[in-house]
Amino acid sequence: MSDKATEHDRTTDFCPFDTGKAILDYPVPMDHARMMQYLECFRERYSFLDIQNLGSSVLGKNIPLISLGQGKKCVLYVGAHHGMEWITTILLLRFINEYAESYRTGRHIYSVYLPYLFRQRRILIVPMLNPDGVDYVINGVAQSNPLRERLIKMNGGSTDFSQWQANGRGVDLNHNYNADFEEYRAYAAQSGISEGAPSRYCGENAESEPETGYLCNYLRYAQNDIGAILSFHTQGEEIYYSSRGITTPRSLPLARILSRLTSYKLTTPEGHAAYSGLLDWCVQKMNIPAFTLECGKGTNPLPQELYFCIYAAIRELLFETPQLI
Repeated sequence: MSDKATEHDRTTDFCPFDTGKAILDYPVPMDHARMMQYLECFRERYSFLDIQNLGSSVLGKNIPLISLGQGKKCVLYVGAHHGMEWITTILLLRFINEYAESYRTGRHIYSVYLPYLFRQRRILIVPMLNPDGVDYVINGVAQSNPLRERLIKMNGGSTDFSQWQANGRGVDLNHNYNADFEEYRAYAAQSGISEGAPSRYCGENAESEPETGYLCNYLRYAQNDIGAILSFHTQGEEIYYSSRGITTPRSLPLARILSRLTSYKLTTPEGHAAYSGLLDWCVQKMNIPAFTLECGKGTNPLPQELYFCIYAAIRELLFETPQLI
């Protein structure tokens, strides 16, 4: 990414999409401003769609929380913990669009009759937990960013942030949860990661970052209603369901169904991936079945043109999971 790309915030540069289409197109990488434009289109089109603000990122960007349905029991889908994994936001926006359109027209998708599902279950969606990190990857770090010099230093002196995974100040959100946090911090330090970095730095304390703090507080509030949590990452076509050998009683049965619906392989996280993530915290501290889906295959960031193939592989899972809880 050139220096020119970092000299301005491209938050007003949108790629037009045809709002007349029932199912919208996703022709370019999905930064925060574009996501908000899509959500505004959905808000205007679907009066039954509930869009709230979960909280704000380090740089003050809204983190939307979308709710579909009226039921008490719910599932939660979370996208874009990591900057390079912005394609997961496209997957979740496509799902919101398709669900809402199918509900409005009274359709079945797979075995799901959408009006019935809408009455019986809620689906909560955080399409982009890490808007700052996503924007760094797609747009670079703006000259106006007050952390710019620190961030470039964290990034090895480079203004190319296309490989950035962390949040707006260099903390990897999926290592910022309170599950074996101190053990992970020691493990990361042995690997030379003891301060802000493009990835794998866990922060000074668990939930030190506003993004994870807001999400955890919401989950504590809604804990009794949530039957499962799915966190969407890339890549590998794998599903994680356990945290260092710990699961909930329902984790493995659900994981087997999710694997069958996607043809993704069930596996166990290793190394850095085995500590202080959302899955670990949900399973160890909240007793909620939680799953990490490593979507697609290739090299991160996966190219935008792969989104539909990836979506097709997880589409049935997205529609069927609420019926499994």
